[in-house]
Amino acid sequence: MKSKEVTLGVIVGNRGFFPDHLCKTGRETILAVLKREGIRTVALSPKDTAHGSVESLQDAHKCADLFQQHRDEIDGILITLPNFGDERAIANTLRWAGLDVPVLLHAFPDAAEQMTISDRRDSFCGKLSAANNLNQYGISFSLTTLHTVAPESESFLTDVRDFAGTCRVVRGLRNARIGVIGARPAAFNTVRFSEKLYERAGISIETIDLSEVFGAAQRLESADANVKAKVEQIQAYVSTQGIPSEALEKMARFGVVVDEWMAEKELVASAIQCWTSMEEYYGVVPCAVMSMMSEGLMPSACETDVGGVIGMYAMMLASGKPSAIVDWNNNYGDDPDKCVIFHCSNLPKGVFLDEATLATCRHCTAKDLPTMDYQEIIAGDVGKENTFGTIVGRIKPGPFTYCRVSTDDFAGRISAYVGQGELTDDPLETFGGFGVAQIPDLQALLKHICEYGFEHHVAINHSRCSAVLAESFSRYLGWEVYHHGKD
Repeated sequence: MKSKEVTLGVIVGNRGFFPDHLCKTGRETILAVLKREGIRTVALSPKDTAHGSVESLQDAHKCADLFQQHRDEIDGILITLPNFGDERAIANTLRWAGLDVPVLLHAFPDAAEQMTISDRRDSFCGKLSAANNLNQYGISFSLTTLHTVAPESESFLTDVRDFAGTCRVVRGLRNARIGVIGARPAAFNTVRFSEKLYERAGISIETIDLSEVFGAAQRLESADANVKAKVEQIQAYVSTQGIPSEALEKMARFGVVVDEWMAEKELVASAIQCWTSMEEYYGVVPCAVMSMMSEGLMPSACETDVGGVIGMYAMMLASGKPSAIVDWNNNYGDDPDKCVIFHCSNLPKGVFLDEATLATCRHCTAKDLPTMDYQEIIAGDVGKENTFGTIVGRIKPGPFTYCRVSTDDFAGRISAYVGQGELTDDPLETFGGFGVAQIPDLQALLKHICEYGFEHHVAINHSRCSAVLAESFSRYLGWEVYHHGKD
């Protein structure tokens, strides 16, 4: 998911008694910057209005009509003020367009040496007036980090990249379709959720029983082209040395059925029952198939954890990188700001340690690289021969974002927490998919999780996108959000 996949409607504000030549150059500059960022734009042309700007009632109607014609393409709106701008025309454009998409309000800076009547912008003041009117109209909007900022500056480029992420998250979640494969395991009360609250937010849930998936998988022939192709994909994805061919074929059959079902139902992510029906009644763990889906930017979470996979999906939309689901699992010695994160695991390959990172990792060895193995925890109950398919290894050190989404059924709302930290290369000898996380004031975060009843699962992503998530969830989706570490 790159910024070039976002389309922004652009409103160039104007006000007649301020220099309107600034609108001509300002429009050209902002459109050029967005083009270089790979962002498509929908904007009035100089043939439509003076310098392609919006100032009058008629201009607002023209711009709103243009946006409505492209409503299926437009992911967000950028308001840019090369001069003071007409706040009423801007607000009317948004009201009449009726797109209900994220809005970013931007103002050009004045140059101290160009403050004469012919070149003075007063965008600094105009932005305050525009924001006042947007608030009066009940239109939600985001702001640039600096009150006025040059479009070609690094500060603005960061803002517009983050805004593109917000647009992807909001549009993606408002139309998300999540597949739930199997029933919630009896021992996992923690992953209960409200389908109705998610549906109200635009997130639809499609279910299928594990028996249907197992039945369809068992009817597939070994010679089936899709099964053979899936076996080859699994073998190419990760080392399968020591894994029985029968187990690989079972994984492949399961993967083929899940792929076809998700395509048929137009699903973007999945949450799958595992513990321990998969192992007892089918004879493998689903981890490898889930890992491959997450690596392919179709996140998959364990134990029908819909809230977990929504967090995974949101971070994938924001960053364009694969997300994983893990447990907040163990303390790390007596360091209050470090903990062990872990899963059995179905982590995507991109989250694991790789050869390039291994060379710079102080306490990592080649045995920490991802490989396929059996699930050591479940094997004690169902037998090693029924638990092949887990992907084990160390999580790659580096910056990361964490996110948890949950339905608060008692309050009738969706809640979330987000934050950022570092995945370290501190020494750790264990099994599964594991890593050491360092989070400032971790103890306060853990207290929040406990006091508000959040689940023990959390989604992680090798990116810094917590601000994008918080903005998307709270400002545009109306969710209750705790942003850990935000001043």
